[in-house]
Amino acid sequence: MKRVVIFFAGLLLAMLLFALLSCTAVTTPAASPTPAAYLPIASNTHSPAPSGDLLQPADLQYAGAFRLPDVGDRPRTFEYGGAAMTFSPAGDPSGPADGFSGSLFIMGHDRLAYGEMPDGNQVAEISIPAPAIAAHVGDLPTAGILQDFHDVAAGHFAGLDEIPRVGMQYLDMPATGALIHVAWGQHLQDSPETMGASHAWFSPNLDAPAWQGAWHIGNQSPYSVNGYMLEIPVVWANLHADGRRLGTGRYRDGGWSGMGPALFAYQSWDAGGQPMPAGTRLSETTLLHYATSTETNDIEHCLDNYQHPDEWEGGAWITTDAGKSALLFAGTKGTGAKYWYGYVNPAGPETPCVEVEMVGEFTLCRLADGSPCPESDLKGCAGHNWARGWWSSLFDAQLILYDPADIAGVAAGEMESWEPQPYATIDIDEHLFLNPAGIEPELLGTGDQRRYRIGDVAYDRANGRLYVLELFADDAKPVVHVWTVG
Repeated sequence: MKRVVIFFAGLLLAMLLFALLSCTAVTTPAASPTPAAYLPIASNTHSPAPSGDLLQPADLQYAGAFRLPDVGDRPRTFEYGGAAMTFSPAGDPSGPADGFSGSLFIMGHDRLAYGEMPDGNQVAEISIPAPAIAAHVGDLPTAGILQDFHDVAAGHFAGLDEIPRVGMQYLDMPATGALIHVAWGQHLQDSPETMGASHAWFSPNLDAPAWQGAWHIGNQSPYSVNGYMLEIPVVWANLHADGRRLGTGRYRDGGWSGMGPALFAYQSWDAGGQPMPAGTRLSETTLLHYATSTETNDIEHCLDNYQHPDEWEGGAWITTDAGKSALLFAGTKGTGAKYWYGYVNPAGPETPCVEVEMVGEFTLCRLADGSPCPESDLKGCAGHNWARGWWSSLFDAQLILYDPADIAGVAAGEMESWEPQPYATIDIDEHLFLNPAGIEPELLGTGDQRRYRIGDVAYDRANGRLYVLELFADDAKPVVHVWTVG
């Protein structure tokens, strides 16, 4: 019980601070300075040449899921983890010949603020069993441990432990060798102490992580860059992003990051493969960035059907041997008729319960089309719990697909960064377990209002497999779902 109470004490404080800061203006950042020259570097990563054909929802076939192993007590546990995951094609070379080669690096239990657990977000490497389709989590196969939990970020990103936001991406480049690149931030980062550098790298040998960094992504807000990472295919990167192979972005509820998922391409090494000096503001290529709620009070220049409670937690740039491609994001999408800042209404999900003390400070409640709710909705409710935040009357777990040609248009300056829209949406709720143990119902919500369904994703490009973490599916642990992509 102590763990749960303290774990969410930081969240409650963050929500209070969010309310106070939600209307604070932010100065538009200046153009990023350019460090040492970036040269496209050939890659040994499997990356078919794009044909221009778009990946379609029917090209993703659900293959099943598997459990994560029980390892130990916090912080060396997957419980309350799953914020970051990446696939390694070099992992588990002596594993079973089950067709599921490679391994996954996954972050465990988050750091906890106020000194409770500053050594959280440790990283472990797991094997990948053949997934199974089962009605009950207990009937799924379980992954094995290849490298036990290590605190690879020990001594780094100190103080960024108030609801950490993190991402990881494995990338093996000829100039650098195999590395795991990492993004790191936290829920609130408005003070000078927490506006520091956000990106680094470490070795896949967790016993000797050989940490390098940290660096800034230009002058971008940390709210837009430190939530997920992905590998950009080499051909596309060389054509459209000056060879920058790493994509990084974040969605921050309330639209602080931009009203939809954000994505920037960057590179943190020089032409000789050496790391840039720590503290460097790396040049970035903007690939996707919607208007922020600090720039406009209106719901505009945003993701179609945008809602402030949206959560985009992972991304992958899909290519297939057949030449199909898509930029994919995964998350928990607000899809209700109304969304609001406040609480779940015990009377039912269709009725808002706003924070009445903030009426008049900003638009607390909106209809699905972005217009303000009628004045009759701007009221509180009796019997609500403590979990104040952005709520919708309905949430759905979704994968959304973007056309890489639109992203190329943004990179070339031919489209505004807010113009691309998904060409397809895939609802994946039918495959989820949806918190069968009833973990943290006050914070997570229940039924139609269940939030935080999806964690990070990872992509095995050579074998065409998409791995998606479902949070709180196996008690407090995530479960890994698998789709074949063809």
